Amino acid sequence: MGTKGATYLGMDGGGTRCRARIENGGALGEASSGPATEAAAAQSGLTHEDFARMHAGIGLAGIGHPVRLALRAADRRGELTLLLSELLGAFDQDPYQAVAWSEEAKATDYAAFAPTMMRHASQGDPVGRRIVERVADAIGDLPDLFLARGIDRLALVGGLADATTPWLTPDLRARLRRPDAAATAGALLLTRGRLDLPKMDLPKMDLPKRETDHEQASKFRVS
Repeated sequence: MGTKGATYLGMDGGGTRCRARIENGGALGEASSGPATEAAAAQSGLTHEDFARMHAGIGLAGIGHPVRLALRAADRRGELTLLLSELLGAFDQDPYQAVAWSEEAKATDYAAFAPTMMRHASQGDPVGRRIVERVADAIGDLPDLFLARGIDRLALVGGLADATTPWLTPDLRARLRRPDAAATAGALLLTRGRLDLPKMDLPKMDLPKRETDHEQASKFRVS
């Protein structure tokens, strides 16, 4: 079964299970737990040409875990690493403040701690490293699925893309492309596509030179 126009993959790599949904205005495939993306793809009945036009948005859990681990450490039920100590410091070392905050916190609130986690992970913090390695592994599981279905243009985008890239395997880093334009241009393309407006030219991005594997490794080497 083929479709007209672009298709969209949304994936939530949650802390306890993975959920994936493919749609093109309505749901074509949806699955949770296990290899959810593969299951959703099998349900969709899409062709290679459909997958080549697919836009994928993927969210991966991570930041919520160190907050919970910080609370365990404050209760002396876990190791208090430098990362967890700094997270607790954001709540005046008061776990009750942290609990109250977590009950109201949104995804963007947790995301504010992401640079702190990446910094400590690069400095060798064991909790930070475990979480970032888990995220990198989750990202690494996806390209083979995409490539097998005709998606050969892969880019890692978002505020933590550059910080996450050194944690990926060399093979995956070699497959990644620099984005053709800024995220705002992508949002405009999606909007125009939904409204069936004429295509627009993408504004070129002045992107920094990509570092070699050796240069990336030197920044993230832990003694």
